[in-house]
Amino acid sequence: MKFQCPRKEFFEAVSAANAASSSRTPVSILQHLKIKAGPTGITITGCDGEMWVVRDVACLVEDPGELCLPAKTLTQIVSQLPDGDLELFTLPDHGAMLVQSKSEYRLPTLEAEDFPDVPVFMGEAELKLPLGELRQAVDSVAYAVSTDNHRQVLTGVLFSYNGDILTLVATDTHRLAVRRISKPGIGSQVTAIVPDKALRAIKNLPLADDIEITLSFDSARVGVESTGATVVSQLLAGTYPNWERVVPSEFTRTWSVESDQLYEKVRRAMILAQDNANRVRFKGDGDQIVIAARSEEKGEAKEEIPMIPSNGDLEIAFNGKYVTDFLGAVDGPGVRVEMTESSRPAVFRPAEDDSEYFCVIMPMALA
Repeated sequence: MKFQCPRKEFFEAVSAANAASSSRTPVSILQHLKIKAGPTGITITGCDGEMWVVRDVACLVEDPGELCLPAKTLTQIVSQLPDGDLELFTLPDHGAMLVQSKSEYRLPTLEAEDFPDVPVFMGEAELKLPLGELRQAVDSVAYAVSTDNHRQVLTGVLFSYNGDILTLVATDTHRLAVRRISKPGIGSQVTAIVPDKALRAIKNLPLADDIEITLSFDSARVGVESTGATVVSQLLAGTYPNWERVVPSEFTRTWSVESDQLYEKVRRAMILAQDNANRVRFKGDGDQIVIAARSEEKGEAKEEIPMIPSNGDLEIAFNGKYVTDFLGAVDGPGVRVEMTESSRPAVFRPAEDDSEYFCVIMPMALA
């Protein structure tokens, strides 16, 4: 095998496919990327046993063939090379050589025939939307996805489409993020739990925001295919919790505040709060919120921020990271916090978009 390819296009394809590889698996072949050179270009594939990412690149192929190269090593090397054409070819005594100008890297290879084939996938339901909209929606909830593998069903994002509204939900049981998008007529009714890793691979595909993609679902998998890029992933099995029961049905107090100011002040308080389980205290005092945090070793922090209250005299504590995660996903200038008492969950919403996006955050003990 031998081909020449622009470094930028090669790196984009390698990075996309690397999103599906696994550095933790004991199965060596899954730590590699499969590269197949054909008449008009190359196809790069990554797989972790449950997800496949495939990217096609048009380039000059002198000798067709296929091989597998270490995913992490290849990605790191190509990321550091300057722009310009590079060449990759197999060696007579096993291995492959990656060359660009005076830079040469000899890499070990594995047989491509041992790499798992991309499954034949025929979706039973479809959703069509611009990739940019999907990226924004996923980013607005993905911070709340659980990392606890003992509850696999929570390590993904719930997709629910009723023919009119697309709803994305994520929770780690300490917080719940919900995004609703009015999208009538974009496809079939769908209820599926998509793994977070698959969503990151999809939204990081090197495609423009205005490219329309098709999410295809069957009972076990989700797939995306667009402009030379393919992602196929297993869905998470199980029943997602009834998240609507977690959302408070009423509130008696509100704080309305500028989101950028709140973000800056909570982030500063987190310098000390990180030594105390990220606990940040918020106290409504007239038209101010007093933000406080403490560390046994580093001292105490106090910040104040103006607000517009409604029955706002309340002291409550939250994990400061949960608050900044939400604020980092808010586009508008203002947010509203809806509460009842210090021991009950609070709802954080953008002030200008109070029904389409919100995050429920469980409080912490004030001590």
